[in-house]
Amino acid sequence: MKTEFTETQLADPGIARSNEILRACVHCGFCTATCPTYQVLGDELDSPRGRIYLIKDMLENERVPDEKTVTHIDRCLSCLACMTTCPSGVHYMHLVDHARAYIEEHYQRPWHDRALRWVLARILPYPGRFRVALLGAKIARPFRRLVPDARLRAMLDMAPKRIPPVSRNDDPQVFPAEGARRKRVVLMTGCAQRALNTDINDATIRLLTRLGCEVVVAEGQGCCGALVHHMGKTDESHGTAARNIRAWMAEDARDPLDAVVINTSGCGTTVKDYGHMFRLDDALADDAARVSALAKDVSEVLIELMGTSPEPGANAAKDGVAGIDAPDGRGVYAPGHGEGRGLRVAYHAACSLQHGQKIKTHPKELLKRAGFEVVEPSDSHLCCGSAGTYNLMQPAISAQLKERKVRTLEAVKPEVIAAGNIGCMMQIGGATGVPVVHTVELLDWATGGPKPPALETSA
Repeated sequence: MKTEFTETQLADPGIARSNEILRACVHCGFCTATCPTYQVLGDELDSPRGRIYLIKDMLENERVPDEKTVTHIDRCLSCLACMTTCPSGVHYMHLVDHARAYIEEHYQRPWHDRALRWVLARILPYPGRFRVALLGAKIARPFRRLVPDARLRAMLDMAPKRIPPVSRNDDPQVFPAEGARRKRVVLMTGCAQRALNTDINDATIRLLTRLGCEVVVAEGQGCCGALVHHMGKTDESHGTAARNIRAWMAEDARDPLDAVVINTSGCGTTVKDYGHMFRLDDALADDAARVSALAKDVSEVLIELMGTSPEPGANAAKDGVAGIDAPDGRGVYAPGHGEGRGLRVAYHAACSLQHGQKIKTHPKELLKRAGFEVVEPSDSHLCCGSAGTYNLMQPAISAQLKERKVRTLEAVKPEVIAAGNIGCMMQIGGATGVPVVHTVELLDWATGGPKPPALETSA
């Protein structure tokens, strides 16, 4: 794509980066085939190619964003399926992030939009506040029909039937490895996940320590910054990210880390981008790059620790159930000592994992080696419609994507649905009777841990 930025404009690092991305686009339109909003709405401006034209015009002309441009950019999920399918390597994520920051700086949203975004930014990244909000939503949900705004109704619907108790495992501390220490890792405990589902971190800690990891919950860590970053609130997102970088680098200095383990893939995509976010920060650039290099989805770490068998079932486990290699080479117990043997699991590939981090096979391979029957829905590359705060700010589009995703998942007749991202789990779980659990919960169960509570409830 030809661009016409001036030398003065290109002196701005943000514009320079966007210029590189824009010039890589060749207008081929491959992205339209995998863009969820284009699939639903059928509008070229609701495709990556259409948004790229809008962003180019806005940035080149340094104009105040108009309502039309903002509407189409707001409808983008940041699912990044376009980056997976693009033959030219267009880094759409950095471009749309820059556009959102530009809009935040130059566009005056209607007061109710500003209010909603302010509330979400003040609540979701803070587990304590989020818990209080969920309790309020749970109380108010019976009166949802009286609420005129669809976005507020979506907020009421978000509250789970059961708000989990606070887990002390999320407090700063060190969990020693069982047996010889194979790795020392920091676990990012997240923010929304700590309010919505504490079973995930608990299972992750059990699983990692069982496999020989010393697991550190670092003092001072918090939200990854993704929620406000995707609203264009760059100062807030960078401030949160900087706190994480300092907290994790303090642990790395105390005793070198092998990984920063992240079990919420939306967070993982952002943390892996810290190096880019802080590339111009003289004080934090090197540390941010170190953190990005250390950042691993939990499945990446588990494939190293558990994926030593050349084929599923290569090591015999107790009761003759196919097992996964234990740290000492012994086969370990399959699900529930055989109770979950052959359980049919539909694997939902979170966009942030398959498109944002390019991790597509690890979770499925781990589940198969643990003795589960793994199936996938059709159109597994399409988003479920959660996308951080998208289901709250764009509820109509999100609902269509959710209905499509649940329909394809239920079509493969699973006994359980597994995913690697809390947002997807909440989105899908709210529209199906099939229990939805995190992949690590099933793997924890497969290696001697308790049966996932969601499965106990559905039994």
